[in-house]
Amino acid sequence: MTDKKSLSSEEKHQQRMQKLKDKIDAKVDSATEERGILIVITGNGKGKSTSGFGTVTRAVGHGLTAGVAQFIKGQWDSGERNLLEKNGVTFHVMNTGFTWNTQDKSKDIAAATAVWAEAKKMLADDSIDLVLLDELTYMLSYKYLDLDDVLDAITNRPVNQHVVVTGRACHRSLLDIADTISEVQPTRHAFNAGIKAQKGIDW
Repeated sequence: MTDKKSLSSEEKHQQRMQKLKDKIDAKVDSATEERGILIVITGNGKGKSTSGFGTVTRAVGHGLTAGVAQFIKGQWDSGERNLLEKNGVTFHVMNTGFTWNTQDKSKDIAAATAVWAEAKKMLADDSIDLVLLDELTYMLSYKYLDLDDVLDAITNRPVNQHVVVTGRACHRSLLDIADTISEVQPTRHAFNAGIKAQKGIDW
């Protein structure tokens, strides 16, 4: 039996890492189910859409097909769209901008409904591996879309299709059916210090 006191720091480190590896390997071995997952990225911090688009980029890089439905977003230039459309990703965008800009509820609802109709088509298409529903949470908070309709479309999508939902204040019913939930919290934001949004960094 090895005397623990006689072990070098390198040997102790190796033992700790081996125990950690054994635990991780056991978790990997126990994860045998294979199906599409629902990821929700919510919270008040910056980076929710960025994370969602990162997942789309990763998927496309592995040869998967992806589609994007963007709610809230306006007609301004989008770096993600500039890149991903060239690589076969379909975009459906509200193009109305933020609700405090339009100040027209009926127009916003009509635009949200039109984008949601396209999103539902993607959620029923088993040739699409990943669907990003960017800023969808606001549409439920503002009651621009019917909650039950959204839940039904996501729940009954093709079994191997992945979905990413982004936006603040995600509805509890959507969180309840999510497989993975990440909450982004604000610690500091350059904009609050008077620094303008930067092209290629913030949009």
